Amino acid sequence: MNTLDERIISKAIIERYTEKLLDYLENDVSIVGGGPAGIVCGYYLAKKGVKVTLFDKRLTIGGGMWGGAMLFNEIVVQEMGREILDEFEINYKKYTEGYYTAGSIEAVTTLISKATKAGLVIFNAIEVEDVVLKQLDGNYRVNGLVVGWTTVNMAGLLVDPIVITSNYVVDATGHDADVATVLAKKGGVKLDTPTGSVVGERPMWAEVGEKSTVEQTKEVYPGLVVAGMAAVAVSGSHRMGPVFGGMLQSGKKAAEIIFEKLKK
Repeated sequence: MNTLDERIISKAIIERYTEKLLDYLENDVSIVGGGPAGIVCGYYLAKKGVKVTLFDKRLTIGGGMWGGAMLFNEIVVQEMGREILDEFEINYKKYTEGYYTAGSIEAVTTLISKATKAGLVIFNAIEVEDVVLKQLDGNYRVNGLVVGWTTVNMAGLLVDPIVITSNYVVDATGHDADVATVLAKKGGVKLDTPTGSVVGERPMWAEVGEKSTVEQTKEVYPGLVVAGMAAVAVSGSHRMGPVFGGMLQSGKKAAEIIFEKLKK
């Protein structure tokens, strides 16, 4: 049996991570936010051979799905999301007509596993600070992300970030719609929303919120697509609570929108 050399262990980690980061400094699509919408979006893009990566500021990926509702780790999915549970082979049970439950732990871990096996590359503990906004062919468009370590920002250290370039960015950051908010405020641009900026989500109304999560998944500015709760917040629709069909379908729709644009 070979003896373990601590230097080799450290060197292997540093070299492999650096290789991965260098390879994904340029992407077809960069997704911000590792909740269900972001992961599903990455899965469907990766399956089609798109070079796609996902950045999440937390150490753990999965967004708010882990805890179900109030730490009751079960989730509810209605008919609109059941086909994606089938696609990912996530176990679920019928509760009553049109309502299905699944264990949140299995759901999250399976989404992550299937997406990464399909080719999605995930970088955790990395926070998006800004977007790259360039004038290309006479028109302004989002052309990438400005990122830094979450821990550096938490510590308040003055450390410059790095840039990730991509043809499209997906804002799947949840309630705060961080990417769209930064773009509207710092870029001074008008988004495709009722006010031209991030409206902010309204109080809970599950039926309306679920429908609008999918309906409002769209390109709100050239190069920027919003998905999941970010789509709700940007459009000013109602939140939906611990039901996840809309989130799953939103991720799929975002992938379809971007794939069609990449083909042109």
